[in-house]
Amino acid sequence: SSEVLEAIENVVLNVLTSLGKQKAPVLTVANRSDWRNIEFEDSVGLQMIPCCTIRKIRSDCSRSAPKFALMLKILSMIYKMVQSNTYATKRDIYYTDTVLFGSQSIVDSIINDISCMLKIPRRSLHILSTSKGSVAGNLSYTEEDGTKVNCTYSATAVSVPSNVEGIKNLISHAKFMLIVEKDATFQRLLDDDFCNKLTPCIMITGRGVPDLNTRLLVRKLWDTFQIPVFTLMDADPHGIEIMCVYKYGSVSMSFEAHHLTVPSIKWLGLLPSDLKRLNICKDALIPFTKQDQKKLASIQKRPYVARQPVLKRELEIMAASKMKAEIQVLTSLSSDYLSRVYLPNKLQFGGWI
Repeated sequence: SSEVLEAIENVVLNVLTSLGKQKAPVLTVANRSDWRNIEFEDSVGLQMIPCCTIRKIRSDCSRSAPKFALMLKILSMIYKMVQSNTYATKRDIYYTDTVLFGSQSIVDSIINDISCMLKIPRRSLHILSTSKGSVAGNLSYTEEDGTKVNCTYSATAVSVPSNVEGIKNLISHAKFMLIVEKDATFQRLLDDDFCNKLTPCIMITGRGVPDLNTRLLVRKLWDTFQIPVFTLMDADPHGIEIMCVYKYGSVSMSFEAHHLTVPSIKWLGLLPSDLKRLNICKDALIPFTKQDQKKLASIQKRPYVARQPVLKRELEIMAASKMKAEIQVLTSLSSDYLSRVYLPNKLQFGGWI
């Protein structure tokens, strides 16, 4: 707490010093969206380089002055929360003054900029995210407030906790973790009792692009249990992008890569090469859109693809076919093909990359 308070005090002191010298105060933030500021390391994923390009949020520029003011406003709110040991969600902060902030996305972006500027993880700023992810399977833990959560014997999933760092007493006999892209597939596997039928496992879904808490939980479970982690995604550029976020991280959150990425994650499916191997009917596949082509071309240029020849080959297969498929395409083979045949065979015979 003292570290956070001191960091905020230093920012305010710099602002006051500038004003004392009759200069316009400036806040300096690392450019989080610039690939030139990112390096790839096998053991971490995408991380921000120490000497990165910066953006200056000026108080004397009509374009950036509103953001400058909002950053100071949110810094003052964080300072009060840390002092009083209280917490708020990003949504709580937005609703303190919706007219002033304008939109939730503006608040989200400013909070990430502040976290990056102070070099302090967001959870240490006493700001929580509302979790959209779910977890199920062979896992129990205690939440920060003492609530005991047991996913093991529950037929329904449990919401990912809003304060992942605060959970303790994690217990599991799972042999692996399965990250599922979509909630519909996740629910189908739950209905089929997949977590217990084959061998005990933990299943997690971020319901599409994962939020921070879901990524933190995946990392925490991996750190705690050191079990294999597999991903089950659609065979399309969007699914590959989501898999890469879990495995390598994202550009915008690269300053927190050490807490969020799990580079040992394996891509279990649905692989582009699976479509031909399983003789999936072409009528069941979906043609690429221009957006798909653009997204895939962007992924193929990323630094980690060159280091992963097998991943590179799968992307080339997809690019050549210009076709994509959802996991649900496996129901064209049989209604329970995913849980009865596909996943057991993949896990038993090592059909992942």
